[in-house]
Amino acid sequence: MSTPTRNWAPTHGDPYRSVPYHPERMPAGESLARAAELRERMDRRRTVRQFSADPVPEQVVKDAIACAATAPSGAHQQPWTFALVKDPEVRRRIREAAEAEERVSYAGRLGEEWLAALRPLGTDEIKPHLTDAPQLVVVFQQRYWLGPDGTRHKHYYVDESVGIAVGMLLSALHLSGLSALVHTPSPMRFLQEVLGRPANEKAFAVIPVGYPAEDCRVPDLVRKSLDQVLVEI
Repeated sequence: MSTPTRNWAPTHGDPYRSVPYHPERMPAGESLARAAELRERMDRRRTVRQFSADPVPEQVVKDAIACAATAPSGAHQQPWTFALVKDPEVRRRIREAAEAEERVSYAGRLGEEWLAALRPLGTDEIKPHLTDAPQLVVVFQQRYWLGPDGTRHKHYYVDESVGIAVGMLLSALHLSGLSALVHTPSPMRFLQEVLGRPANEKAFAVIPVGYPAEDCRVPDLVRKSLDQVLVEI
C-alpha cells in the first residue's frame, strides 16, 4: 500500500517532528555491483552542444526534474524553480538575449585568463543549442519566500542547495538516455524578464535537453582519476 501524498507547506518556525526511517539494507554484493555499473554509466556522460531537433519524451524530463527536487537543501527550504521551456518562440528570445550578452563577454568582458580556460572546449558566442534542443530547463534559485501576510523570509545555503539539485538533474537526464548542457550566460537577468518570473527568483542555469545530433562532436577531454580527487584520511 502506497503512502498518501501530502501537500507541501512552509515549515518555518514549526517544532521538530520525526518519523521512522528504515530503508531495506542492500546486500553488499548487490551494492558493489550497482556502484560499479553507476560509475561506468556516469563516466560516459558528456556535455553536448550539438543537439538533434528530434522530440524527447516529455515525461522523462519531468521525472528527471522530480528527481532533482529530492535534493537536500538548507533547512529543507527547497529554494528552486524549474521552468520547462518548450515554446520555440520563447526559446528564440532566450537565445537572442543570451547571444547578445555572450558577444560582449567573448569580446573582452571575460578576460584573457577565462577565455584561455574556455579555449579547449571550442565555445564561442553563438549558442544554437538554445533553439536546436527540443526542450530547455531554466533553473531559478529562490533567494527568499513570502509568508501569507507578505512577510519576507530568507532562504539559507541557496547556491549550495540549487547546485546539488542541478547535479542530480544532470545525472537523472543522463541515466534516462538524454543529453544536456549547463549554460550560464552572464549576466542572466534577461531570463527572469523573458519568462516572467517573480522578484525573489534569480536565474541559476539554462539546461538544453535532447538527443545528440547525428554529427555531434565533443571536446577531447580527460577526467581526473579517482586518486587525483580522493583523499583518504
